Amino acid sequence: MNNNDWNKQRVLEVLRDAGVNPTSQRVEIGYALFSSCAHLSAEEIMQRVNADYPVVSKATVYNTLGLFAGHALVREVIVEPGKVFYDPNVSPHHHFYYVDSGDLVDIPASSLQIGTLPDLPPETEVEKVEVVIRLRQRATH
Repeated sequence: MNNNDWNKQRVLEVLRDAGVNPTSQRVEIGYALFSSCAHLSAEEIMQRVNADYPVVSKATVYNTLGLFAGHALVREVIVEPGKVFYDPNVSPHHHFYYVDSGDLVDIPASSLQIGTLPDLPPETEVEKVEVVIRLRQRATH
């Protein structure tokens, strides 16, 4: 779904279909994230939601994003300690993380082939594999 397909009514329906109570704050947060079709941090989402006037607190944004992730509405992409992006694209894919700019870019799942995995610890199974490839500009000489 592209960003032109999102309106607040659609967000309300998506939340309701996922079993999430669509409070006005959750709809605002969902709209800020889903309509952007971008990888956003919690702080960026809060800035977008509160651009006209403050309506949500930082705690509400974090709690709502955690709820959305728990209901598979977004993916949490941890690129480094303390740096988390929320990705509205929940289909299988990977990411390039540009360390210099802080940008996160999708890599189609079909573009990355993963061979064999190491032996798993007893009593465990693979849930999913997500790859973040960290990139930086080459040093010029």
